Amino acid sequence: MSQPVRSILYRNGVIHSAADPFAEAILVDDGVVAWLGADDTAAGLAARADRVIDLDGALVTPGFVDAHAHVLETGLSSDSVDLTPAGGVHSLADALAALHDGARRLAATDPSGDEALLAFGWDEQAWPEQRAFTRAELDDACDGRPVYAARVDVHSAVVSTSMAARAGIEHDPAWTGMGLSGSGWSDAPADTGLVTADLHHTVRHVAHALSPERRTRLYRETLAAWAARGIVSVHEMSGEHLDTRAGLAELHAMTTHSVTPEAQADPGVAALPHLVAYRGELCRTPDDARALLAELPFLTGIGGDLNVDGSIGSRTAALRSPYSDLPVDPSSGSFTGALTNADGTPWTGNLYLTADQIAHHLAAVQNARGDGAGVQAAFHVIGDRAMDEMVLGLQVAAQLTGESAVRAAHHRIEHGLFVDATTLAALLVQGVGLSVQPAFDSAFGGSKGMYAARLGASRAGSLMPFADLAQAGVPLAFGSDTPVTPVDPWQGVRAATGHEDPDQRISAGAAFRAHTRGGWRLAGLDHTGAGQLRVGSPAHLAVWRAERLGVQAAPGRLSSWSEEARAGTPLLPDLSPDAVEPECLHTLRDGVILHDTF
Repeated sequence: MSQPVRSILYRNGVIHSAADPFAEAILVDDGVVAWLGADDTAAGLAARADRVIDLDGALVTPGFVDAHAHVLETGLSSDSVDLTPAGGVHSLADALAALHDGARRLAATDPSGDEALLAFGWDEQAWPEQRAFTRAELDDACDGRPVYAARVDVHSAVVSTSMAARAGIEHDPAWTGMGLSGSGWSDAPADTGLVTADLHHTVRHVAHALSPERRTRLYRETLAAWAARGIVSVHEMSGEHLDTRAGLAELHAMTTHSVTPEAQADPGVAALPHLVAYRGELCRTPDDARALLAELPFLTGIGGDLNVDGSIGSRTAALRSPYSDLPVDPSSGSFTGALTNADGTPWTGNLYLTADQIAHHLAAVQNARGDGAGVQAAFHVIGDRAMDEMVLGLQVAAQLTGESAVRAAHHRIEHGLFVDATTLAALLVQGVGLSVQPAFDSAFGGSKGMYAARLGASRAGSLMPFADLAQAGVPLAFGSDTPVTPVDPWQGVRAATGHEDPDQRISAGAAFRAHTRGGWRLAGLDHTGAGQLRVGSPAHLAVWRAERLGVQAAPGRLSSWSEEARAGTPLLPDLSPDAVEPECLHTLRDGVILHDTF
C-alpha cells in the first residue's frame, strides 16, 4: 500500500532542477511540486507537510522514463531459467547444465511433464563454443519436456521436439526446411530447433499461454521492481506476439487505478509507475485503426513493436549488404544451407513490411479519430535496409496525406541503429522522434562486440550515432527494450556518454534528459511539465544515494567530472567507469509513493 499523504517535504539534500540548480529542499503538495529552494527556508514549511523526509545529502531527480519496455515478457524472463552471464552462464555447457537443473526443479512440481519450461537470454556469440544448443541437446538436457529457450534479443529461440509438437509446427514446411526461401541460420529448424520470424511467433504464442492469475502477478511484480529502480513511467510496447489486447487493457487499468485514493486506502494494492500504451497491429485503413481504438481507447500510439525487420543477433535485421559472419561450406567455398536469400545471394535479413504497408499504416492512424486527428505510429527498425524502407514509407505517406499531417503526428522509430546523413535529414523533415536503447551499445556494440561479429567492425562502428542525433535536434528518448537489456537507467545514461567513437558521445546531462523528459516528450506529454522539477510540474521524482555528485566537464574525447556546479548546471551522480552505481531510495509518481526506504 502507498502511504496516503498529500504533502511531503524533502530537505537537507541536493535537488536536480534547472529552475534552481542550488536547491536543497523540495515540497510536493497534492501531486505537484509546490516549492523548491534553500534548506533554511524549508524549516518554515515543515509544519504544513504531512511528512518530512531528511535526505541526509541524497540527490532528488526527475524520475526515469523507460521509453521501450515489455512488461509481460520481462516478467516471464524473471520466471524463466536464466541463461545470461548474470545467471552464471558463460558457455554452452553452462547453458545445458542450467536447463537441466531448471527441468529437474520443474519436475518436482509438475511430474507429468506437461508444463513448458521457459528459458531466456542465451547468446552464443559470447560463448567459447560460438554456437547455440540444438534441439537434440535440449531434449536430452530436459528429459523431453516442452522447452522454449529465447535468445537474448527475443527474435529467435531454440525449442524442444515436444514444444514444436505442442505448437503444431512439426509438419510446417518452414520447420522441416522444405519451404525455406531464405533464413538467417544454416540447416532446417527441425534439425537445429532454432526458430525465427513467423515460426518463432507461433511457438512463442503457445509457450506463453498463461493463467489470468499468473499474468496479473507478473504485471504487478515487474512494475514494482522497476519502481525500485527509479522508474516513474513506462512505454509499454504491446503486440500480437507479445501479449493480448485484454492483457494491455488490464495493465493500463491496473497502473491507472493504483494511484487513486481508493487504491491507496487498500493495503493489498501497491502504487505502480505510469503507463504509456502502444499496440503493434498493422492498419491498412482508418477504419482498422478506429476499431482498435474503440477497444483500447487509451492508446497513445498504434505501433511500437510493429516490426519492419528483426534483430542483428538473430540475423533477421534487414541489411543493405550481407551479414559478415555467414558460415561457408569448406567443400564448395559457398555459403551453406539456407544462409542465402531466395535468389541465392548471401543472406541480408528479413524485411517484414514494405514501404506501401508503412505508408498506409501512417495514413490510417493519423486520421483514426476523424477530421485529421489521430494517434502516433511507431515502428521497430534495426537494419539499414529496413531504415531505407521506413524512410520511403514516410515519404509515400506525405504524398498521400500531406507532409504537414505526417509532421504533426510526431511519429516515432524504435531502436534506429543505422542513421546516416541522408536518413537523418529525412527524419528531421518528417518530424520523427527516436526511441533508442543506449545499453544495446554497451552490451553488443564496440569493435569486439556481437554487432562487429555480425556486421564487420566498419559497419558496427557507425551504429547508434548519439551525438549526431542530439546535435541535429531529433527528439530522443531512452529505454531498455527489457528484457533484451535490463532496466538500469543509469547504465543507459553511462552508455550514451561512453560510445566507443568519441565523436558520438553525448554529455551525461543530455543523456539524463533523454531518459527523463525525453520520454514524456516522445509520448506527447511534454506540455505537462513532466520530467522536470519546477514549481507546478507533476511530482514524478526519485531519490538517490550516490557516492559522488558532479558535473561532467567535457563530453567527447575526454570525459571528466567535477564536484562543483558550473554555470548553474544541476548535479548528477558521477558516472565514471569506476564509480559506484547510485542506489534508489525512494520513487514518487504524481505525489504517490511507489518505492520507499526512508
